Amino acid sequence: MQVFNQPIKKLAKANSAFRRELATTSRAQVVLMCLQPGEHIGEETHDDTDQLFYIVKGEGHCVVDGELQAVAKGTMLIVPAGARHDLVNDGGESMRLFTVYVPPHHPVGTIHMTKADALAAERVT
Repeated sequence: MQVFNQPIKKLAKANSAFRRELATTSRAQVVLMCLQPGEHIGEETHDDTDQLFYIVKGEGHCVVDGELQAVAKGTMLIVPAGARHDLVNDGGESMRLFTVYVPPHHPVGTIHMTKADALAAERVT
């Protein structure tokens, strides 16, 4: 991969896919996400992966190890490896964000247009 130097907020705002891998190195990965109103990522735990979320548009809440916290445009959330977490769009518009996985979590080129697509891909692997 060459150096990534892009307007990340603009890219995140333009993304309409539930999950879209944007850039991956051997040690980190950037993924764009779009959650529709009422949608959530789904409770998950990454045993060996730290994850950073940055909300570019929208509002909602996160639950990390059972603790509920509000999130909105401009919020950055860091979830350490091993923490059970979920991100929920409580707003009336799509929530746009980017997430950084350390180390990478999804295959290069991953695009899931909907959450259903993402769930189907997870069942296959």
